[in-house]
Order: sequence, then C-alpha cells, then structure tokens
Amino acid sequence: MIAIRAMIQSKRRGRRAWPVIAVTAAMLAMTAPAASASPDDGRLGWRQCGSEGAPSDMQCASVEVPVDWAEPEGQKITLDLARLPATDPARRIGSVLGISSGYGIQDLTRSAADLTELRRRFDLVGYDTRTTTWVARMPQACMRPGASLHDPRSPKEFAALAAAMNDAFEQCRQADPTGLSAHLDALSIARDTEAIREALGEERLSFLVGGTGGSAAAAYVRLFPQRIRAMYLDGVNNQPEGWPAQRLLALPVMRGMATRFADWCAATPACALHGQDAEAVWLRLLRDADRHPIPVTSSQYGEGKLTGWLLTSALPLDPGPQNAGWLAFADAVDKARHGDGSGFADQVLFTARVAATPAALVMSCGDDRGYTGYAQLQDFRRKARKIAPEYAGAAIDALGCTGWPPPVANPSRPLPTRGLPPFLGVGTTWVDHTSTKSFTSMFPGSVTIPYDGPGHVMYLSGKKCPIRHATRYLTDLTLPEPGTVCPAE
Repeated sequence: MIAIRAMIQSKRRGRRAWPVIAVTAAMLAMTAPAASASPDDGRLGWRQCGSEGAPSDMQCASVEVPVDWAEPEGQKITLDLARLPATDPARRIGSVLGISSGYGIQDLTRSAADLTELRRRFDLVGYDTRTTTWVARMPQACMRPGASLHDPRSPKEFAALAAAMNDAFEQCRQADPTGLSAHLDALSIARDTEAIREALGEERLSFLVGGTGGSAAAAYVRLFPQRIRAMYLDGVNNQPEGWPAQRLLALPVMRGMATRFADWCAATPACALHGQDAEAVWLRLLRDADRHPIPVTSSQYGEGKLTGWLLTSALPLDPGPQNAGWLAFADAVDKARHGDGSGFADQVLFTARVAATPAALVMSCGDDRGYTGYAQLQDFRRKARKIAPEYAGAAIDALGCTGWPPPVANPSRPLPTRGLPPFLGVGTTWVDHTSTKSFTSMFPGSVTIPYDGPGHVMYLSGKKCPIRHATRYLTDLTLPEPGTVCPAE
C-alpha cells in the first residue's frame, strides 16, 4: 500500500520519475567471476542523461518490450533505463540491477552517492518498470473507486463488494488503450527484467531489490534462476507465501509499533496522551469507532465515516523527524476519542479511496493479492484473532482486489530454490524484518540482518551498515555471520 500510495500521489503531482553459512560463502567467493570488461551493449545506445539532479556521468537508454509477453509481436511499451558505469573498469565484475517499487531511475539517482563503493566494481543500473508507464497513461475511468470499502461480515456482503469491484475493473479495462491494466503482474515485470539483462549483454546479473520489488524478484527467481549471480533484498514482501500469510506476520509488527508509540508518549510531555496508557486509548478508540463510526469531512476526499477498521491504516510506521509523526498521531487520537476525527480524515479517506481504485489495484491484483472468497477471509480472521485480535480485520489493500476479473497471472505458490546462490536480506525490526526473513529463509545458506530501528528499504535511505554488508556480499559473495545486527543510525 505504501508503494501504491506513492505512485498515485506522483501521478496527482505530475511527477515522473527494496558453520554451514561460512563454508558456503567461502565456496562462492572462490568461484566468483573474474573482472570483466563492459559487454557489448550497443543495442542500448547509451547517452548522457542530462536530467536535472542526476549525476553528471549517468547514462540513459531504453528497451522496448511487449505489453503482453504471450503476444511478443503485439502492442509495445518502452522502458527507460539509467546506469552509472563502474569507476574501476579494469576490475569490473558486471552489472547490479535495481528492482524496486517502479521508479528505478529515481532510486538510482537518490542512492548514487551512498553506493560509491559498490560502483567501483559494477555498473549500477536502474529502470522504470511498466507500472510507471501505467501511472503516466492510465485513463480517468480507472481512477474512480469501485466501492466504499468496509470489512464484510457475511458472504452476502462479501459477494456485493466483489461484484462492485468487478464492475469497476471491467470499466477500467474497457477504457484502457494501453492494455497494461491486465499485464502489470510480477511475472511480466520479471520478463522485462530479463529483456534488460539480454540488452546489457550480461550472462548473469546481481540484484539490489527493495520494497514491493520483492514480488518481481521472486518471479525472476521462478523464471530465470540461472541468470542470478547474487541478490540483496531490503524490506521485501514474500509473494510466494501468499498475502494472507504475510498479513499474519505483520500483525505482531503493528502491535509492536503501537507499544513503541505508547512508551515514547509516556516519556514525552509534549505527547497529547502523556500520563495515560496511550496504547489502551488507541485500542479503545478502534473499538468505539467500530460501534459508532466518526463522521468526517475532507476538503480533498469529501465526506466519510471513520470506523475502527479504517483507522488501523493510520497507525504510523515511522515516528518521523523529531517524532513529528507520533506527535501528530497522538493529537489525532486525542481528538478522535472526543468525536473529532479531523486529524485522520485526509489520510484515512485517501487510503480507503486508493484501496478501492482500479488504477492502483491493477498493480498488485495479478499477483494474487485479493481474497479468493469469504471462506478464505474467515480463515484469515480466525488465525489473526489468535495473534492480535484488535487488528484481525481484512487487509484493506487486499480487500480491494476482491472481484479481480481475469485469472490471476501470478498465483502464490512455492518457489524452486535448488541451484540458487544464498541471498542476503536486510529488514527493519520496526517494519519489515519478518517479511524479508520469510522470503530469504526459503534459500539455503541465506542470511537476513535485522536493522534495529524504524524505516523501510535501508540502502535507499543511506544507512551505512546495510550498505556495507550489501557491498561486501555483492562484490565478494561473502555473507555476514548469522546473528549479525545493524544498529539504528
């Protein structure tokens, strides 16, 4: 949902723009490829980018790929690429390709200064995925919410929601001249990634993967395992395990975040809930709002009602600079418990709108994000109540995919892991370490480092410890010892 929200907001602003171990690592290091000259990449026609804010030596190119890989001679789109050439070309190993939430060139520009050491031995390559083309060209009909989302409590309510969303998806498809709305799944992005590898002329690639790029990385592992030299994963999801299972892993994270907020509030006189049990106040608000929804009006999103189910989406994942996020959250909770939901109106109504908007949902529904039926939702609820009953409602970002019309292109299912190198993962203990570890643990010999603090996608945030481990692993294929931790910076 974070990535979807960011991309929709970019569209709105007009901007264009994640003992055995040691032996395995040593064996990989011995078989690491020798330095290689830059391959023949004449197909790409690299040129100086000349973009504002881009490093002066950044080069740009493009690759044409089919909208539907099942019809390679059909409608095409163009993907933009950028690279920062290796600064020690005589010792060059190859290329590191970034896979993140969509705006790969923007990510490469943003992280260039922090990846200087990695760049000595590698060309760093980023690309804007097909989702960026979609965001730039999606029709207005796809921007209309398909339903007023709520947590369905009966098969009849679920069926009505599914029917409404199905109609919205069909209207979007009919209005879509690009054909992309049915082909934004991770398997399509993985095939795009392979086309880029071929255009680069590399036998194998190393990968920097961040955030929702984890779905595309998993798809690439499924389709092209022989093309992977190394893979660093930072704050990723685990699509092969299934979205309901990932949501269950997130429930203790939500509890932990609320507890951290309450501990901070107890020690901070400026907190609007100081001197009270802030977590208990928050949970009481959720219960009360489910019984008696709070009417609100947003200047941007109109009128609505705040239920406890909707309010769970407002729990901050990060305290923000100088704890500004926590201060604002405490103030909003304090007002809402007295009937004034204005502090939550814009955020929650925006989230509810995006979570029911086909334009956003088509970027993940093809990866099996929705609930297959009311029985699956009920099964999820039963499991969730045993972990964190206060957050046991349907996942709002998955509920919107209910009613997805075409067959799911990329169903959740186990990945083949034989013959793959060990991967390195990093996840923040506050947000995404559990999901990242669930992904990397599938691959024998892999290691996941917890970053002990808030944040998301640490290499894009300039955090030195994760970047140091990523550089060593990608360069020498040397993994850190199990139990390694990166302290908060």
